[in-house]
Amino acid sequence: MIKKLNNIGDCGIVCDFGDEVNKSINTSVIKLFNHIKNQVSKGNLEGILNYTPSYNKLIINFDLEKINSSKIIDFLKSVNFSKINLSQNSKKWTIPVCYDFEMDLENMSKTLKMNKDEIINIHLNTDFFVYMIGFIPGHPFMGDLDKKFETNRLETPRVKLPRGSVGIVEKFCNIYPFESPGGWNIVGKTPLQLFNINKKITSLLSPGDTVIFKSITKKDLLSFIK
Repeated sequence: MIKKLNNIGDCGIVCDFGDEVNKSINTSVIKLFNHIKNQVSKGNLEGILNYTPSYNKLIINFDLEKINSSKIIDFLKSVNFSKINLSQNSKKWTIPVCYDFEMDLENMSKTLKMNKDEIINIHLNTDFFVYMIGFIPGHPFMGDLDKKFETNRLETPRVKLPRGSVGIVEKFCNIYPFESPGGWNIVGKTPLQLFNINKKITSLLSPGDTVIFKSITKKDLLSFIK
């Protein structure tokens, strides 16, 4: 549940659910995100410009000419989280990944004292929960990996990572939707397009979705790309 409500300047509110990063807290964040989205679409909450979820916060931006923070805070305090059904909005995805395009399995194998096949097997057998989309458009932050599998960021981030790179840091997994800098440990690559500006729903994944990975060969990946 919401622990604190604070104003950010004249036209922003942060809904603070605490400092922990876990699925339970993030589920509450996503429930509120979906509830606000639903109320805005129905015209029951005018003046809302944007609402952005993170691991344990939700930021709401609004138009001062149409609504004020007091009205929004009253609305937020009236929300009954027990009556919001997250499953109606969430989807389950199976994402292909080719581990032949890894960059860091050798170093991860030494650090974790596991062979590469064991690391890949753990990755394939983890149900990932999408905590949030951020950093760049369509970029998912997914958890939760087993603690014995946790790794740190690279000491020196790479200047460029190919689109579709699948990375791991600590208990999280991500996918780079575009070529970009990055400091995560890259274990493979997916051919799927995670963000398309020309589609009505631009981002393939959304907060609250679940993801499992399916191993494909290099030949399969190249045939996807074609």
